[in-house]
Amino acid sequence: MPRYWDWGYSRARPPKGGIRSQSQRGAFGESWWSRRWIEALERFTDSSRLSRGRSYARHGHVLSIEVAPGRVKAEVQGSRRTPYKVVLKVPPLFSEAIPRLSEALSHQALYVAQLLAGQMPPEIEKVFSAVGLSLFPTLARDLETSCTCPDWGNPCKHVAAVFYLLGEEFDRDPFQLFTLRGLSTEALLGSIQTSEPEEPDHPEPLDPTGFWGALDSELGRLAMPREASTPLPILQRLGPLPFWRGQDPLAVELGPDYATAAHRARNWFEGESGA
Repeated sequence: MPRYWDWGYSRARPPKGGIRSQSQRGAFGESWWSRRWIEALERFTDSSRLSRGRSYARHGHVLSIEVAPGRVKAEVQGSRRTPYKVVLKVPPLFSEAIPRLSEALSHQALYVAQLLAGQMPPEIEKVFSAVGLSLFPTLARDLETSCTCPDWGNPCKHVAAVFYLLGEEFDRDPFQLFTLRGLSTEALLGSIQTSEPEEPDHPEPLDPTGFWGALDSELGRLAMPREASTPLPILQRLGPLPFWRGQDPLAVELGPDYATAAHRARNWFEGESGA
């Protein structure tokens, strides 16, 4: 028979393959936006549960985290054999206000440049506020949490552990915070472009004969593979793997394999074209 009175003092089972936090001591969150996220939790949670939540995050008790618009699902290893299921709900931003947000950001080229560089400008909160939105939970009702553990307190230590790891993920990729609030990063950035390249009024028609016969022409030479101007462009395009906890960055781990594959592909292509 389960003992519902021992949730606060029973020893958690050793986790296997969990997500360990980058922070092993001190405060969580390096960027201002991740600290603002963690502050939202700390306003509504008992300090003792926060302490145990930090310990769970640091020792890898969070087994999985899935971020989706308005919702985070996670599994946390506790004292029982079956991991506890944690759900965080944050209301998505009002869809009718998003066009106004795009319009406001379109007049802030510096903010857009910082976002494209993976940084969240502190002034962006003012832009959200001006259109009646808040990027972070501000009231208790803005943050709904649940856990299958027997702890009567909410948020519990399992919820707190997930919250701290999310803060670290937002450090790495602030767009994950946008995803949680129901903002499509691609749509948002695409809608705030201030200019588009001009097209000629009367483009020259294509000559199919010239296209297919261009193997020895300039067009044919352009089709030959060239060294990428950016090292490991595919890995750079993909970006860091969410919740990656390897000793080295993912690009460092996979870089040699991608470089070898690119070298072999180029040799094969040149061999085929020369045949």
